[in-house]
Amino acid sequence: MSFLVPSRGTKIPLSVIVLVLCGFMFFALLYTERISLMPSSTSSSNVLKLKSCPRKDISSKTKERVQEEKVLDEKVPEEKVREERSENMDVVDDRFEFDPEECNVAAGKWVYNSSAEPLYTDESCPYIDRQFSCMKNGRPETDYLRWEWQPDDCTIPRFSAKLAMNKLRGKRLLFVGDSLQRSQWESFVCSVESVIPEGEKSMKLGQKHFVFKAMEYNTSIEFYWAPYIVESNTDLPVILDLKKRIVKVDSVEDRSKYWEGADILVFNTYVWWMSGIRMKSLWGSFKNGERGAEALDTAVAYRLGLKTWANWVDSTVDSNKTKVFFTTMSPTHSRSADWGKPNGPKCFNETEPIKDKSFWGTGSSKELMKVVSSVVKHMATHVTVINITQLSEYRIDAHTSVYTETGGKMLTAEERADPMRHADCIHWCLPGLPDTWNRILLAHL
Repeated sequence: MSFLVPSRGTKIPLSVIVLVLCGFMFFALLYTERISLMPSSTSSSNVLKLKSCPRKDISSKTKERVQEEKVLDEKVPEEKVREERSENMDVVDDRFEFDPEECNVAAGKWVYNSSAEPLYTDESCPYIDRQFSCMKNGRPETDYLRWEWQPDDCTIPRFSAKLAMNKLRGKRLLFVGDSLQRSQWESFVCSVESVIPEGEKSMKLGQKHFVFKAMEYNTSIEFYWAPYIVESNTDLPVILDLKKRIVKVDSVEDRSKYWEGADILVFNTYVWWMSGIRMKSLWGSFKNGERGAEALDTAVAYRLGLKTWANWVDSTVDSNKTKVFFTTMSPTHSRSADWGKPNGPKCFNETEPIKDKSFWGTGSSKELMKVVSSVVKHMATHVTVINITQLSEYRIDAHTSVYTETGGKMLTAEERADPMRHADCIHWCLPGLPDTWNRILLAHL
């Protein structure tokens, strides 16, 4: 190549320069053609493989990060952790943790939390009916208060009294139903009343209509006694002879005036329909007595009654102003053979929930559950159905059992000693399971 290197002061001829450049271009073109003729599998795919990170590196880094977080958590003082948990309980964004469109609250399990404490007790809250005051009535153990419902696919925010009252500010919340619905109402009132100053709350107890008012929030939390929702001859006074009870399946006229104007309506009816005999159902006036009544199968009468309620909701409720809820049946546990104890004294002495997720006792009717679903599905007004049945099925330990009263009188020692006859396996202790129902209700609000 020495002939290409000119001596100092010598000019390179233009033809030589052109020849050299053409030679370089020829070799460059030849090299490019060789590259393009290589198999495609060695170009794009191999490059992508080389650029992707090995999965084991990611997992190892994740493990290192988890270990670092554990170390940091261990360094946080316990007092600070408790304070942060307390603050998080007071300020809960229920929409962040709970999506009613995606969360199935019916599927889950009960988890024991030894540090769990109820928001109230039957000593601290003056509004609990003695029928539900298990601790005051002598129940010796309190483990039933420390089970928390944990859905499989979501987390339910903890009940915050301040959050609840802020959501209800300027509103009227009304529960309608039987004594089980009354226990949910009492649970809700007891869960919030502690954040309301003494001079800013009041309670008015009528025969059928109970009203708790929080003047500071311009809020009322009410209960209306209607065990069948529709009219009957046994609302008050209660007719003990089941064969003489008559349900007026075509009317809610005498009670619906108390429901109008509510911002949130929560309905429930079930236990009173489960008499074990055909329901005497009436169209028209009670003046004709039993002559105008027809004995119907329970599911048929239940459907007729719910359709009457549905017609009232559709024709009266403005869904832009009022939210309507229907809670499903509260199960009973009067047959211990359902959970493998054929000689057991019903729910007496049960201290833990049932662990079997497939459990469904004889105290709940899937047929009536289907009736609720069918009626609500055909309504023009949106009604949110809250399924409390399955999660409550497991709580054989949470009933009032023998720690209750009947007919306004506490059970005697002799009656407590005979749980097969006197244990109440229909109603629930307060505080207790109905607090979980209200936790789910508040999440929906």
